[in-house]
Amino acid sequence: MGQIALDALLDSLKVLGVSFLVYFLLSFFEDKLARLLEKKKGYGPLLGSLSGSIPQCGISVVASDLYVKGSISMGTLVAVYLSTSDEALPIIFSSFGGKWYMAFVLLAIKMVGGALFGTLVDLIYRPTFTERGSIPVSVCHKGCCGHEVEGEGAFHEHFLHPLFHSLKIFLYAFIVNFLFNWLISYLGGEEALASFLSSNLYLSPLYALLVGLIPNCASSVVLSEVYLLGGIPFGALLTGLAVNAGLGPIYLFKSKKSWKEGVTVMLIVIASALIMGYAFLWIA
Repeated sequence: MGQIALDALLDSLKVLGVSFLVYFLLSFFEDKLARLLEKKKGYGPLLGSLSGSIPQCGISVVASDLYVKGSISMGTLVAVYLSTSDEALPIIFSSFGGKWYMAFVLLAIKMVGGALFGTLVDLIYRPTFTERGSIPVSVCHKGCCGHEVEGEGAFHEHFLHPLFHSLKIFLYAFIVNFLFNWLISYLGGEEALASFLSSNLYLSPLYALLVGLIPNCASSVVLSEVYLLGGIPFGALLTGLAVNAGLGPIYLFKSKKSWKEGVTVMLIVIASALIMGYAFLWIA
């Protein structure tokens, strides 16, 4: 048990270091991403896919806010949700000597898939925007942890929030690592787990889908860690992360005026995520 805890701690410390570096650097650009999505409406799905693929915490919430206000199209919102990777990229990149290179594959597929499905949605649901147009510059968007994307003090915005968010990821990663390694040991080792997963290959994207629908950054941590530990194939990871949009959907459903459209958005995201996952199910 002690060795399992030590291994989990060492792996999670790597995640902590990479996560803090990524979120520290991206804290200087988060507000600019929010304004870019709002202003460049003509390139909505493409910009939404590019913005969502950047591993920072608030873009899905910001996109939901802009959609509710009528400032971006449904296709742009779908593109953001599908491409959002949250904590997955820092975690996969931190697997030194492992499958770190698959982060590039994951990123590329989610970006292209988000842009394509988002564009298709806009062709079906013609984008309409409110007469209000752009949101006043003085309005601050909220990120996933409740912090303001614009206007905070430099110390809180560029150090405390990245540190706090990284520590949460570290805690989730440690718990997932410990429990998964203990479960492998309890079930009789990696061979027993591999046998179970190989017999349920075609159902694994559905399992990952259910985890990905959990509106919390812990779900992307769970999926990434289990993938790196050999628990799910790449296609299942892709499905779970494509459907996982952090707290964005919760913000979307908070508005009584948009909850029906929110159901439509999520059904589109679920269908798109399953298509993407099963299309790449056999990638190692």
